[in-house]
Amino acid sequence: MTSLPGSAWPQPYRTHDVTNQPPPLAPYDASDDAALLEGLRREGAGWAEADIRRLGERAGGVQAQEWGELANRHEPELRTHDRYGDRIDEVEFHPAWHELMRVAVAEGLAGAPWADGRPGAHVARSAGGLVWGHSEAGHGCPTSMTYAAVPALRREPELAKVYEPLLTSRVYEPGLQVPTEKRGLLAGMGMTEKQGGSDVRTNTTTATPTAEPGVYTLLGHKWFTSAPMCDVFLVLAQAPEGLSCFLVPRILPDGSRNPFRVQRLKDKLGNRSNASSEPEFDGTVAWLVGPEGQGVKTIIEMVNCTRLDCVMASATLMRKTLVEAGHHVRHRSAFGARLLDQPLMRNVLADLALESEAATTLTLRLAGAADRAVRGAEGERAFRRIATAVGKYWVTKRGPAFTAEALECLGGNGYVEDSGMPRHYREAPLLSIWEGSGNVNALDVLRALVREPETAEALFAEFALARGADARLDAAVTRLRDDLRDASPVRARRLVERMALTLQASLLVRHAPPAVADAFCATRLGGDWGHAFGTLPDTADLDGILRRGLPGDA
Repeated sequence: MTSLPGSAWPQPYRTHDVTNQPPPLAPYDASDDAALLEGLRREGAGWAEADIRRLGERAGGVQAQEWGELANRHEPELRTHDRYGDRIDEVEFHPAWHELMRVAVAEGLAGAPWADGRPGAHVARSAGGLVWGHSEAGHGCPTSMTYAAVPALRREPELAKVYEPLLTSRVYEPGLQVPTEKRGLLAGMGMTEKQGGSDVRTNTTTATPTAEPGVYTLLGHKWFTSAPMCDVFLVLAQAPEGLSCFLVPRILPDGSRNPFRVQRLKDKLGNRSNASSEPEFDGTVAWLVGPEGQGVKTIIEMVNCTRLDCVMASATLMRKTLVEAGHHVRHRSAFGARLLDQPLMRNVLADLALESEAATTLTLRLAGAADRAVRGAEGERAFRRIATAVGKYWVTKRGPAFTAEALECLGGNGYVEDSGMPRHYREAPLLSIWEGSGNVNALDVLRALVREPETAEALFAEFALARGADARLDAAVTRLRDDLRDASPVRARRLVERMALTLQASLLVRHAPPAVADAFCATRLGGDWGHAFGTLPDTADLDGILRRGLPGDA
């Protein structure tokens, strides 16, 4: 072989110097959010601030971010049978999923607030979700359902006595075994069926009483049940007196498996780390929760809790993707300047920061209402009833557009899977669909206004706290009163949108800096705004908004 002169050898990687690319975001502090920390204190959970800050640092840490990536790359797998041919219906998860779950449960993001006697415990949990959700979204589903199951289960005190201490535990113990032999439990839900979806009164699953009082057997097929690896489930079925709520354990007290045949896991757009399933019940043993025929009434408290968590999760995704976008534009240059210093990019980021702060502030106000309602505050109960449905409709609707705009801040880099942004984008639509889609929530608001007029009084009492502070807000409240005179179903979405924007504006006028409140009122209420993010008017204080809304040097 003829040797080449030394100068002719190829030089290694002369074209592969990496420039003008941002460094990894992690580690970062997910709790570095003024709106979050101020809301935490304002809503009565300032005592939890040290824990929230600690959790925020952990959520933004390299390890937690890696767990989130791994849990989504290695999706859960259904094992219907064991090697011997016996039916087992188990779901296998990557170890990263279990690490995420272990932290979430230990930090009180499942049922723990119900066992915590301190005022603000439910606010602290929501704040914890707002920061720990930066790690990964899918595992928030089983923690949310466990949290929501407790108030529904209290409709049957004898069952609550057995299961509530385990549902409120801070111990995560995966694996199927007799529930009372575990140190902590997770709860799932089995409401919808293929022929009805949100119209649960059309459910065809039947519940047949046994000789033992309060014990039934179920026969039917659920269309969407999350999450099948949980220990117990709240399930709706048709009993002799009508639609009723039941508690279904995966393992019976004698150690045998309760028939819970998982036909398949759903192949979902997003939320892929979390297993959602279609189970069949055939002689499945169930315990009645609440009176026969009052299944919807029994389950409504659970729905209020999970809807709050949908708002929280949307606000979390907004903040997470805003932080990602802010980090990118701070370290990326184009056309002779950092992207962060380009006027139009600053407009986009400031607009996103407004939306994020409004969502976070509303989330914590709803959590505060929930906390005080649990303690018997009647006005807060009425406010929570309507405002949670309003927030669920609007904040979750804003999520997909928000995450798409944040993704675009990264340009083509954001469209690449390993940026993480596509995962967030796929997650965003879920939160508008689950726990009642947009139409269901909008019509639920109208139902509350008609059947529970105290809810409208509570909402306008909230608006009154900001009366006189901003003329645009005062005008919006007046228009809203006029709108309520013609609250027809065909106008439900428009009405609820206005309610949400007015509520967010009233909170920001009272609690946010003038730069934030003025820009929000000018755009969302005053109409000085386009149809896309990044269309704030020239009068908006972009510097003031970004100094508050973005971590680091803005």
